[in-house]
Amino acid sequence: MGEIVGAALLAHVPTIMLPENIRFELNDGKDFTLVGGLEQLRTDVFDTLDYDTVVVLDSHWATTVEFVITGQDRRAGLFTSEELPRGMCRIPYDFRGDPELAMLTEKAAPNRETWITSIDDQYLPIYYATINLWHYLGRGLDKRWISMSVCQTGDTEDFLRSGRALGDAIAASDRKVILLASGAFSHTFHSLRTLRQHESAGVEHIFTPEAAAADLERIEWLKAGDHARVLDTMPEFAKYKPEAKFCHYLQMIGAMGEHAVTAPGRQYGEYENAIGTGQAHVWFDRPAQGWHAPKAG
Repeated sequence: MGEIVGAALLAHVPTIMLPENIRFELNDGKDFTLVGGLEQLRTDVFDTLDYDTVVVLDSHWATTVEFVITGQDRRAGLFTSEELPRGMCRIPYDFRGDPELAMLTEKAAPNRETWITSIDDQYLPIYYATINLWHYLGRGLDKRWISMSVCQTGDTEDFLRSGRALGDAIAASDRKVILLASGAFSHTFHSLRTLRQHESAGVEHIFTPEAAAADLERIEWLKAGDHARVLDTMPEFAKYKPEAKFCHYLQMIGAMGEHAVTAPGRQYGEYENAIGTGQAHVWFDRPAQGWHAPKAG
């Protein structure tokens, strides 16, 4: 029987892929702590934990009529971002996939009243919400990495259902899995004519003080293991436009047991701005007693 051995809500911001000297220029002469946070997470967890597969819940990959999960045996190439080709250009990637887990997830979807399709097309695009995290956490390690999309026509319940199906698939496998919810908290950008005034990490550059307060509140709840409160206040949080409707987090927590999850988070780095959006890394260790199975239905 497979299991989730750890999980995280992680920032994938393009800034972390810039050369160090440019990061220092943008951030008032010092580095972004999101960089050091990922480096420390690699040392503390990814270099030491016993796991087989990483599943990235990719907030940049928007599908429309279903969720999609990657089913290739291997993915390799050079990645240049269509959004920010100046900062993310020809980044090499090469990692094994997990077709078996992807197909199990597809098969689990009907029982959770949702739609997930495994796609093994070698020309399927890949996104920096996956690439940037693999660059820091996966390079040099012979681990399987796969990604699951956001369905842009879905809502909170749909996102939880897709997570439940993923949790069922992991349980039906023999895999030890890490889940990575790759995306931001509040997610409103400053306008083009003003955003260059807001490129440093300081909280004062978040789009509004109210958005920053909402993000920081939820980070404290996550660190305390109060996932139920995060779930119960999703309608209020929606006012601050969390990235991808917070699908990445909702899929993760859906796979882990939703309101029953009390795993406290460990923050790596600080809460930081990215041209108006709220970013943080929070890791969740597997509880000694394991996760609660996702609820039926």
